[in-house]
Amino acid sequence: MELMRSLVFVPGNRANMLERALGFHADIVMVDLEDSVPPGEKGTACEMAVEWVPKLRAAGRRVMVRVNSLDTGLTAGELAAVVSPDLAGISIGKGDTQWDLQQVDRLLAPLENSVGIPQGSIRVVPWIETAMAIVHVYEMATASQRIAGIAFGGEDYTNDMGIIRNDFGEESYFARSSVAIAARAAGVAGLDGPFVGFRDPDGLRKDAGAARQMGYTGKFAIHPSQIDIINETFSPNPEDVTYARRVMEAWEEAEAAGRGSLSIDGRMVDVPVVKRAQNLLALVAEIERQTAAIPE
Repeated sequence: MELMRSLVFVPGNRANMLERALGFHADIVMVDLEDSVPPGEKGTACEMAVEWVPKLRAAGRRVMVRVNSLDTGLTAGELAAVVSPDLAGISIGKGDTQWDLQQVDRLLAPLENSVGIPQGSIRVVPWIETAMAIVHVYEMATASQRIAGIAFGGEDYTNDMGIIRNDFGEESYFARSSVAIAARAAGVAGLDGPFVGFRDPDGLRKDAGAARQMGYTGKFAIHPSQIDIINETFSPNPEDVTYARRVMEAWEEAEAAGRGSLSIDGRMVDVPVVKRAQNLLALVAEIERQTAAIPE
């Protein structure tokens, strides 16, 4: 599973914000051509994305572009413009079934050939944000080998359902949980939608913590001030890392002695606990690897 703890939106029509993004320490910088860009600025945003994707990549950032949905008629042109060796992937919303994502796959394949990159290089993060998409969420998560993660869009989901979204999210709990479960079943990243109160760090910590407890592995940000809190929430805490290392050391000793289980601090340690420790330490190693690759 690819490391995507934090994904920060940057409006594609705002040169000043794209320049600021050179210093963002999000796992993914998401240049947005969709919701944050007014209809009259879509063309400008696409042109600026073409200019800024290589600049961001040269600064060590992993870059994706959120393109407009298939029903706008803009998708094919935007993909043709932004696909390049510097682009890690694209995000797309408003799809209802796996068919939408298979269409995106068909659009991307010849574009990869045209810029000389291997088939499947451009990863895809679809947004799950309608009732129909919730019904088909697992099929969407497995619609293509390109799928790197699936994202839950609470604003569009509640709009589609004709209900009011509140600060606590009870109205979307089932849908939000369904996306996290489908992501885990498909072996892709589960990405929670943004917390819109960007001046409320305590609210963000609570919301991100709830998402992690549901099984999400990352979260979108709409403001750079949210990145550190999101990275912290979706990273192992030091106590858990220390315990995982103790588990692995004890397990290796037990295996060498021919034992199939052991105890640490009065608690039994068996295969599921060991697997959890292995996964946690693998995540720590990947965070350290990617952090080292990003210039300060």
